[in-house]
Amino acid sequence: MDLTPDHCYQALLTHDHRFDGVFFVGVSTTGIYCRTVCPARTPQRERCSFYPSAASAERAGFRPCLRCRPELAPGNARIDSLGRLASTVASHIEDGALTEGTVTDLASELRISDRHLRRVTLSAFGVSPIELAQTQRLLLAKRLLTDTDLPVVQVAFASGFSSLRRFNALFKERYRLNPTDLRRTRASVALPATLVCEVAYRPPFEWDALLRFLGARAVGGVETVEGQRYLRAVAWKNHRGWIAAEPSRKNHTLLITLSASLAPAVLPILARVKRLFDLHAEPKQIAAHLGPLAEAHPGLRVPGAFDSFETTVRAILGQQVSVRAATTLAGRFTAAFGELIQTPHASLAHLPPTAERIAGLETAEITALGITQARANSILALARAVASGGLSLEPGSDVEETMTRLKTLPGIGEWTAQYVAMRALCWPDAFPHTDLGICKALGETDPKRVRGIAEAWRPWRSYAVMHLWKSLEKIG
Repeated sequence: MDLTPDHCYQALLTHDHRFDGVFFVGVSTTGIYCRTVCPARTPQRERCSFYPSAASAERAGFRPCLRCRPELAPGNARIDSLGRLASTVASHIEDGALTEGTVTDLASELRISDRHLRRVTLSAFGVSPIELAQTQRLLLAKRLLTDTDLPVVQVAFASGFSSLRRFNALFKERYRLNPTDLRRTRASVALPATLVCEVAYRPPFEWDALLRFLGARAVGGVETVEGQRYLRAVAWKNHRGWIAAEPSRKNHTLLITLSASLAPAVLPILARVKRLFDLHAEPKQIAAHLGPLAEAHPGLRVPGAFDSFETTVRAILGQQVSVRAATTLAGRFTAAFGELIQTPHASLAHLPPTAERIAGLETAEITALGITQARANSILALARAVASGGLSLEPGSDVEETMTRLKTLPGIGEWTAQYVAMRALCWPDAFPHTDLGICKALGETDPKRVRGIAEAWRPWRSYAVMHLWKSLEKIG
């Protein structure tokens, strides 16, 4: 955290949303830590101490505020290499890396030493990887206890605890509450049909623009947009279900509904939801950097990917064809090779095909869908690279290395690699300078000049792409 304590206190005084989740404040007289947007009366300066993460505030002995709920705070989109690595570590922990494995296993997967992993985590979050994982589990449990009717035992397991006794003991030790104390007068049911969670974002946020983008590219059977809601069929390991997202009546939050079948996977699914909707973005900072380009729509987000392999296949199908044509092909591809799923929504009937499923196909099985042989070969090469472990498309992967590896596959060039970096890898500085829409928006025909113009927008060129594409809606 580069901010001084005085800077932090000034942000706290103004309840500045730009700093929500960037740091937390511990109040010595209450023993509670809060977000910068907490509606409670602002404490005096001498009673405040500041922490770069919820985990470091809890390590210092503070418990989370029941009013502003630190578990709802948005995350941070870091740009520097160490910050990106720290975000990757946090993302893997959210996905359960330390529930099913060890710190050594995680370090090995990230191709760094145990010592470097601990050093990066301590520098970014002020705690060890194990402490970060514990705090994530406890805050998720607090969220589920507050927002859902899930039984306490189900909350414990959904939060990553393998023992109810350990969960109860750690929750009481850290928060000085029994888990049941958060239930107030609400009665638990055996198993609710759905779970509803809130996720926060920093304003402004152009939800309508994001829905239009995703809706135009929605893969039939997998996802759909209905009014102000985005719905999607979801698989996480052996869990199957569906999710929906829509604006909350509360300021600056989305309501995420999950089928109860996904309860054991709440943490990784919410992490993917945040990436899909780019909820970690700091829009005012980005808009200030982009200048006049962002004036009309300062809250534009860069859509991420819920399933990185699915999005990359979609990018291949979208090469040199219209969005509508690519969406049609993606729907056929999913209907042919995706797993069937039962949901209460008629529009959600398939899961996207996995890399492992596609890797075993023959070219003719794909071309039979009206997909060209060149693109079929690209999809097969991609699937086999991902299924073999030779290529990772997850956020946090080395961007340059991944794009270089992608471009060694048949039929994948600079445009596709940059698009995948922007959406699947969540890289904020991707820029497909050969894109015809970008060239049209800038009034340039030479991609080299386009790339030169975009230098002024670094390190937020992915957001510049969204603004340039958005400007074409006005052109016609």
